[in-house]
Amino acid sequence: MANGWSLLVGLVIVVAASLAAYFFSPKGENLTVWRSTLILSFASCYVMWAIVFLSQLHPLIEPKKSDMRPGRVPN
Repeated sequence: MANGWSLLVGLVIVVAASLAAYFFSPKGENLTVWRSTLILSFASCYVMWAIVFLSQLHPLIEPKKSDMRPGRVPN
C-alpha cells in the first residue's frame, strides 16, 4: 500500500481518533488539557509519519552502489 492513498487513509484514521478523543476524554476540570493533548499527539504523529513516508516514497538523493569496480559501473 505504498501510494498516495496511504496518506488519505492515515488522515481518516487520525481524524476518527481525534473525534473519539474529543468526545470520550475524561470529564472534569482537566477536560481541555486531555482533549488538547490527545488531539495534538495524534496530529503530530500523523505529520511525522507522513514526512517519513513521503521521503521514502520519493527520495531526494538516489542511492548508489559503492562497492563496484570502476570498469563495471554502468552509464
